Amino acid sequence: MANKALARIRKGYGKKLVFIHAWNAWLVLFLAISGLMLLGAFWREWLGEGRVWLKWGHILAGLALLVPVAYYLLLAAKHWKRLKGKTSQKANVITVLMLLLGWIVSGIILWLFKVFGPRAANAALLAHDLFTWIGLPIIIYHSITRTRWLKEPEKRSIVPEPETNDAAVSNRVEKGLQHPQPIYTRRGFLKVAVGAGLAVTLGPTFVRWMGRSLQLPSTGESAVANANRLLPDPVPLPQSSPPIGGGAEGHFRVYTVTDIPSFDNSNWSFKVDGLVDNKLNWNWEQFVKLQREVQVSDFHCITGWSVYKNTWEGIPLAKLMEMAGVQSTATSVKFYSGDGVYTDSLTLEQARMDDVLVAVMHDGKPISNELGGPVRLVVPQMYAYKSVKWLNRIELIEGDHVGYWEQRGYGIDAWLPGKEKI
Repeated sequence: MANKALARIRKGYGKKLVFIHAWNAWLVLFLAISGLMLLGAFWREWLGEGRVWLKWGHILAGLALLVPVAYYLLLAAKHWKRLKGKTSQKANVITVLMLLLGWIVSGIILWLFKVFGPRAANAALLAHDLFTWIGLPIIIYHSITRTRWLKEPEKRSIVPEPETNDAAVSNRVEKGLQHPQPIYTRRGFLKVAVGAGLAVTLGPTFVRWMGRSLQLPSTGESAVANANRLLPDPVPLPQSSPPIGGGAEGHFRVYTVTDIPSFDNSNWSFKVDGLVDNKLNWNWEQFVKLQREVQVSDFHCITGWSVYKNTWEGIPLAKLMEMAGVQSTATSVKFYSGDGVYTDSLTLEQARMDDVLVAVMHDGKPISNELGGPVRLVVPQMYAYKSVKWLNRIELIEGDHVGYWEQRGYGIDAWLPGKEKI
């Protein structure tokens, strides 16, 4: 029975392979474009709430890849026989299958990262990126080599004016020049196209990777690192330098909804106001003199990546609230980012958790602009969209506040799996 069903599936397999190939190509194209849009800072801001829908579209398209892959596997035995002796085509099939399966498996882990846990999600994100940076150039190459335009030289040639002189025509025929000649060879075009594709897709990533590996900032990172001009630098506590956590394990991915802001002593201040008895306002020189504490905690982003064993140094949020004197009508704490756009909130009970920190140092160094410095919120028991970057104002309010990403589909409570919800 099973053999008969398989035989029916394999009947006319040539046309079915063409159909599978076409749908697979469209799905991969959508996944590539949507993936780059989800990653890019410009699109994150421009899409707004649409980013959540695009993310789900990306997930569904990834799951849909299972269909052509599974269907091909049913046809694979017959196809493999036809490829006997065609080593390069076999290698191409294996490569494409490995890429697709790698994307699918790592994508499912990222989709269900709450089930698999942060370490598995970290590994899956790394694999997903690796498959992407390897896969995109291969797809570009594969697409170009299969383009009909390249297979028909007359469509990419300069057609000369017709010659009326019989002797000239005869001379061209004898020399084999009766057909129009291509402007450039197929091989030459492929080299240029694939080289450009590799440069565009892998170039920036390679430069950043080289910078991290050699511990030298890339041009962009250098500019960002030097953007803040705040003096004096905070002096780390003994537990921060060297960091008692041993140094952060992992790599922060920089997501923003605006351009990264910069500050100096003249335009930076920190406020605690709203429903408080004592409104507080510090400039930088005053703020760095506040008594700080050190904590070691992990940092988890809802997109699936994590950085472990961060040594943060800062002022406990509960202490700042105590200094301000919270009024009885206050029920929530609203946080403002210095980018002028981003906000988020915690309930009063959440804000008083012992590990919620207004941080000024990371691993014994001032927090860089990339990581949300000079001051950022750190909420270790929640996903990172609660840890507001470039924090410069805390307001005690009555009622709830729906933050930037909550307005765009994220949960108002961002608890990590297994954490006590209060």
